[in-house]
Amino acid sequence: MLIGLLALALAAAFAGSALYINLVEQPARLALDDGAMLAEWRPSDRRGFAFLAALAVAAGALGIGQYLAAKDVRWAVGALAILATWPYAYFVLRPMNDRILSLAGADQGAAGAYVRDWGRLEIGQTALGLASCAAYIWALTEP
Repeated sequence: MLIGLLALALAAAFAGSALYINLVEQPARLALDDGAMLAEWRPSDRRGFAFLAALAVAAGALGIGQYLAAKDVRWAVGALAILATWPYAYFVLRPMNDRILSLAGADQGAAGAYVRDWGRLEIGQTALGLASCAAYIWALTEP
């Protein structure tokens, strides 16, 4: 059961971090002028992706491990939810990230709109993290 508790803890760290991005970091970023927003975006996006990706892989791997040990499909559901953040990030967030990162010079005026749209898409990451937590909590309850 320790593996399952660790899976839940890491999924909760993922969900909490994604929620922090939505509620704190994104509004602060949107308050900046376009040049400063892009200067903040580049390192923040790279670091945030690496952090959330590592949490998702660890939480998913532990969830799969607990599923294999307990033979309880609820652990697999939680693992699939958190691991779904990878294709979501690649197919949904990455195209917007690429647009934002390609902005330069006169194009910087579009930064605010693109970053605002990215923030709406980022809510999906938070939802997947919360879904994983819900499945793991469900799995921790007696059948």
